Amino acid sequence: MRKILTLCFAFNFVSVLFATSVAAAPQLKGGATQGGMLWGKVEPGTSVLLDGNLVDVHESGVFVIGFGRDHIASAELEYRYRGGETDSQTIAIEPREFDIERVNGLPPKTVTPPPEWTARRKIENGRVRSARAVMMPETQWVAGFLKPAEGRFSGYYGSQRILNGEPRSPHYGLDIAADVGTPIWAPAGGVVRLAASDFLLEGGIVIIDHGMGITSTLFHMNSVTVKEGARVEQGDEIGTVGAKGRANGPHVDWRVNWKNVRLDPMLVLEEGK
Repeated sequence: MRKILTLCFAFNFVSVLFATSVAAAPQLKGGATQGGMLWGKVEPGTSVLLDGNLVDVHESGVFVIGFGRDHIASAELEYRYRGGETDSQTIAIEPREFDIERVNGLPPKTVTPPPEWTARRKIENGRVRSARAVMMPETQWVAGFLKPAEGRFSGYYGSQRILNGEPRSPHYGLDIAADVGTPIWAPAGGVVRLAASDFLLEGGIVIIDHGMGITSTLFHMNSVTVKEGARVEQGDEIGTVGAKGRANGPHVDWRVNWKNVRLDPMLVLEEGK
């Protein structure tokens, strides 16, 4: 198992506005910002709701939530305790600005996938959704994440291209450029939910379930050396960097999700690293 420097969460306590009792509501760790991830701990048996929707709570009382790239300015957390009492927190979500790039004059076939890809993409996207839908009752992400490959950052979360006047989906990953064959490591421990070498757009792809809806997805791999269902530890090699799929040069595209909410991988690395 190859180990590199672990980059942990910047567990700064976020500022929250308490709607009721200050004493009962837990302090939250992480980043209250667009693309950020927060977690906290309540007494076991407490129900947690985010904007009225139940949040999964580990038997130890640990829970995690996340905010997408375009999340509105605030979110509401509600706690329902065993004894019937309730408490709530209004969380101010810090807005961010993202890079927008306009590219014109591209051949249409490089902008819009050919129709013959439709059936295959439906299957591939279904496999990704299924892999991220598992709710494993573990908290492997609490120990923090490490950078999954040695290399320079070449693409960032939230950036967006407008191709031939058409806005494309924002980039939801952190790109790490490196030579073909450079080892890729598991950013955190967990279970491999998807491992494939030949997706149309992603090339080699691995999805690791870190528990409680937190997953890492790694794209454009030249080789995939793990199997679905395998358990990996942080720092285990899972494959190598490549340029397979729709990629401009060799790199690994690392993505972090809370369920179907896309988070910023840079924010789960130690601030300033």
